Amino acid sequence: MLRYFSESRWYTILVITLIYGVTSYLMLLAAGETILVGQLDFIYWLAVTASTVGYGDLSPQSSVGKLIVALYVIPAGLSIFAMVIGRVAAWVSNQWQKGLTGMKPLHVQNHILVIGWNEQKTMLLLDLLLKEREAVPDRPDIVLCVKADITNPMPGQVEFVHVESFNKDSDMDRACVASAGVILIDNPQDDVTLTTALYCTQRNPNAHQVAYFTDDSLVNLLKTHCPNVECTPSVAVEMLAKSVFDPGSSMLHHDLLSVDAGQAQFSVGLPAHCASMTVGQLFIGLKKHYDAIFIGYAPGGVYQKMVVNPEFDDTLSPKDTIFYIAGNRIHNIDWSKLAG
Repeated sequence: MLRYFSESRWYTILVITLIYGVTSYLMLLAAGETILVGQLDFIYWLAVTASTVGYGDLSPQSSVGKLIVALYVIPAGLSIFAMVIGRVAAWVSNQWQKGLTGMKPLHVQNHILVIGWNEQKTMLLLDLLLKEREAVPDRPDIVLCVKADITNPMPGQVEFVHVESFNKDSDMDRACVASAGVILIDNPQDDVTLTTALYCTQRNPNAHQVAYFTDDSLVNLLKTHCPNVECTPSVAVEMLAKSVFDPGSSMLHHDLLSVDAGQAQFSVGLPAHCASMTVGQLFIGLKKHYDAIFIGYAPGGVYQKMVVNPEFDDTLSPKDTIFYIAGNRIHNIDWSKLAG
């Protein structure tokens, strides 16, 4: 009977609890315990007695009433109370376990969705994302979506979803792929990265999507079908060659990419209300007022048309994305001061 009760549904537990309360009330009423059967007093007394708190401010006075409490109210109430607490604890534990193993559906929007698992590389990526997020006012949620047989590597810091396939709607819906603001794809297999990027573009064409490839030959293939995806090929070999002829280049690029190494590279879009200005005005204004260095821009926010080290006379317009180097991300830029 106890096993059936422990495995029963919540409505069954509620019905049994109501039957227990009604029968206790009727028996005490029949025993003449008028003090205990007052509406509010009875609910208070029954909860205190069944949970074994026992304040003692209310108690049965008659011998029959004492027998009813000793033989029925306390044993039955204690069993029901213990079962309810056990069910609540089991539910909480189950929800926590689902979150840890990535089986719990999420309810997030405009989040950063990281798809793929590369062990220490992914751990470093998540750590960098968490540090970068600290400088962003809205601090979006970070969701890690993997197929690997792991648990959440950073519980309490990032959300976690485990899926069977990166192309399965029911699985990816748990990661809220359709409402993600940024989708970052980094898998050990480039073919998985390619198919995942195609799927994510179809599910969420408005998200800013970044895909990392080890084999650069797949970049052009993806660009053919998804021109807005920002593809990031491996640059390790290029960095080695650059450091041979320009010593310190690898340290310089590490400094610009890391938020802990000093000066770092950031970007910001020119707002729609901003007046047009020349590169020279922006370059001098950023250095003078914010101690930052302008390095390039993407016309209209189209990163494929990136212009690095442009001419001083080039004109920057609203919605262009500019890139700069500074000690920290600059917030609340006074664009009128820069254009003046």
